[in-house]
Amino acid sequence: MLENIQITKKDVKNITLKVKPSGEVILTAPKMTSDEHIKFIIKKRAKWIEKKKEFFASFQLTEKEYVSGEDFKYLGRSYRLKVIESNKETVKLQRGYLEIYVKNKNDLKRKQNLVYEWYYEKALLHFFNILQEFNKIVKQEIKDIKIRQMKTRWGSCNSHKSYINLNIELIKKPKICIEYVVFHELVHLLYPNHSKQFYDYLALYMSDWEKRKEILEKV
Repeated sequence: MLENIQITKKDVKNITLKVKPSGEVILTAPKMTSDEHIKFIIKKRAKWIEKKKEFFASFQLTEKEYVSGEDFKYLGRSYRLKVIESNKETVKLQRGYLEIYVKNKNDLKRKQNLVYEWYYEKALLHFFNILQEFNKIVKQEIKDIKIRQMKTRWGSCNSHKSYINLNIELIKKPKICIEYVVFHELVHLLYPNHSKQFYDYLALYMSDWEKRKEILEKV
């Protein structure tokens, strides 16, 4: 594993280990740290490193061609794409298919936009309903909710401004995973960091949050 890790020794007090969204692993250590101790630290944190890599890999979106037969996810289920030439442009989920009705079947950009808009509308509906439901527990004011493409996070929260951001890609995941992310961000309005209090509160009202998180990162 050592050959895949960028190791730097310099004037620092502590050893730090980081995994970048690209999958690159960087270890920084004080100048006097022995190679044996570095090997020990890497071995000790091996599972954590792999988990981080898997987490970031889950955000790597495969390039779709938007042609009939491709699989598209929605709420944890797979649907075959069906591209239909039509003067009226829309997207429908019916009979087990995700159907794109488009004027020009070869217009990739238009097909991408139509599907994105459809996902956005669905995300708006589902995320808002789940937020309302779980805010009955947290009971905090939410001043703004943004749904957008996020490269390395499923959600984020600005507790000072009472803003919550949610990754549009979540709409492709099972509902229990969406609930976990939404509740996680709502709890941050009460506890801004990942303290023991934060996790105690999370576990109190969502005892299976770890299982939900595991499913989210594997699905």
